[in-house]
Amino acid sequence: MEIRGPVTRLVWSLASVGISDGDDDAVRAQKAALTLAALIISGLSVIWVGTYLALGLPVSAAIPFGYQVATVASLVAFARSKSYVAFRFSQAAMMTLLPFLLQWSLGGYIASSAVSLWALVAAVGTLFFFTTAESIPWFVLFVALTVLSGLLEPVVSTNPASIPDPIQTAFFVLNVIGVSLTVYVLLQYAVRARDNAFKQSEGLLLNVLPRTIAQRLKREPGVIADAYDSVTVLFADVVDFTPFAERTEPSQVVGVLDQVFSAFDDLAERHGLEKIKTIGDAYMVAAGLPEARSDHAQAMADMALQMQATVTSICEPLGIDFVIRIGMESGPVVAGVIGRQKFIYDLWGDTVNTASRLETQGLPGRIQVGEAAYQLLCDRYAFEDRGEVDLKGKGLRRAYLLVGRLPEVG
Repeated sequence: MEIRGPVTRLVWSLASVGISDGDDDAVRAQKAALTLAALIISGLSVIWVGTYLALGLPVSAAIPFGYQVATVASLVAFARSKSYVAFRFSQAAMMTLLPFLLQWSLGGYIASSAVSLWALVAAVGTLFFFTTAESIPWFVLFVALTVLSGLLEPVVSTNPASIPDPIQTAFFVLNVIGVSLTVYVLLQYAVRARDNAFKQSEGLLLNVLPRTIAQRLKREPGVIADAYDSVTVLFADVVDFTPFAERTEPSQVVGVLDQVFSAFDDLAERHGLEKIKTIGDAYMVAAGLPEARSDHAQAMADMALQMQATVTSICEPLGIDFVIRIGMESGPVVAGVIGRQKFIYDLWGDTVNTASRLETQGLPGRIQVGEAAYQLLCDRYAFEDRGEVDLKGKGLRRAYLLVGRLPEVG
């Protein structure tokens, strides 16, 4: 998360005192939100402490002051131990019980300006800080104490604290605003944390599945399989990658491959193509799915040509002699999502197999194209005819080497 501004950085630093490196995103959000709520309430408690002392009500002033002292002590312990359980329980208990004790000490709802409203922060907050099941007893406790306060009202109100009416009114307004502000801040933080988590999970999902497929899977869990009459499939492979990996530091191997494949991802996005997967040093991409398009072969040919230039631009400055071999073919495929725990969007069919064979039995640094793709491209691109090539498992198939675009006429 990007933190901007000195005040925001300070607030975030205070809210993060109990966060440890091993916490997952959900626990981090809970810890920070609870710390923030405790700091807000402790800060506002200064008003009650000062006012009640000024009015000669030391017993009532001792209750919010006790909360402040206990909160500071628990925050120090929390910052050192990073143990969320004790801090969470102590805050929930104090936020629930102390407002009612303060209300009873002042003489009931009217004299205290309904200060027990602050317990609502705990009743709502435990739903975020605890599990759903764990929050139920805290809400039940809040309801029970509210009912008890109603029953005790005739008793405690017989000797109310002497608080001027203007202060009672001001405190009533402050209680409503303070509780509303604290609950709002907590809920806004929770919503922001949820939205950030959703954005991250959505981004990760879209790294695995096409957007339209991901949306279908969320709406209709189950098998997703579609047939496409005409798409273009491309396989690319780094020539002699295994010897390079054996003689090179692992970090450099992964780093170079990451740069190359990330650049391929950018090209695929730019041309509106769908990256299917990487397998070791092999890269697979398709055009014409999941959204059909009539120019799928042309888009793929343009990407193939740019892939060669991209590899050169990345590897030459590093002194690495990487050469890629590319194979592509057009035709019908079946596409779908397989897996339940870890999804993968994959393609099947003769077109896929042929494109793969065209790559593995192609020439280093060249783009080998099958007959179907050639027929879709020959009027706009230049080719070299390789004649018939014996593709493993496919027999003799006519193949062509894509050279580049033909000059525009007119």
